[in-house]
Amino acid sequence: MPTILNDAFQLHRRSLTWSVMRIVRDPQIAEDLAQETYVRAHKAIEAGPIEHIEAFLHQTARNLALDYLRRRKTRARVETDGLSDEMLESIPADTPSLETEIMERERLRLFQAALATLPERVQQVVRLSRIEEWTNARIALHLGVSERTVFNDLKLAMAHCRDALARKDKG
Repeated sequence: MPTILNDAFQLHRRSLTWSVMRIVRDPQIAEDLAQETYVRAHKAIEAGPIEHIEAFLHQTARNLALDYLRRRKTRARVETDGLSDEMLESIPADTPSLETEIMERERLRLFQAALATLPERVQQVVRLSRIEEWTNARIALHLGVSERTVFNDLKLAMAHCRDALARKDKG
């Protein structure tokens, strides 16, 4: 199938690039998007056969060009040329302040301490659910309990930890 794709792409490359060029108005971007069209078509063929390869190539190229325009338009709204140094300095950092980091570490420590006071199975349910991202059904099967028990253990653990954090916040 890759040879069919290669042949179709070579045959229609110029028309693909021209179609994209009419949308994006930049020859280099049009060429890049035509190449991306080939890559996407190749991945699609690996997933299963494509019945109408020419139509698929043209539709993919068109979609990529329109996506490019949307991203460029969004970026233009967000980016602003000519910001003064004062304005740049006033933009907050993307990282938390030292104070926020210390407070969040303390909250994590309190959460871990509260969790440690719970029964081992409940701790295991929380770890499997929230860290390992297992489903309740998988956890239930693994621990030999019902899904309802897993649900109740999670509910108990979250309420217990939330209450421990709330007590700290009030105190």
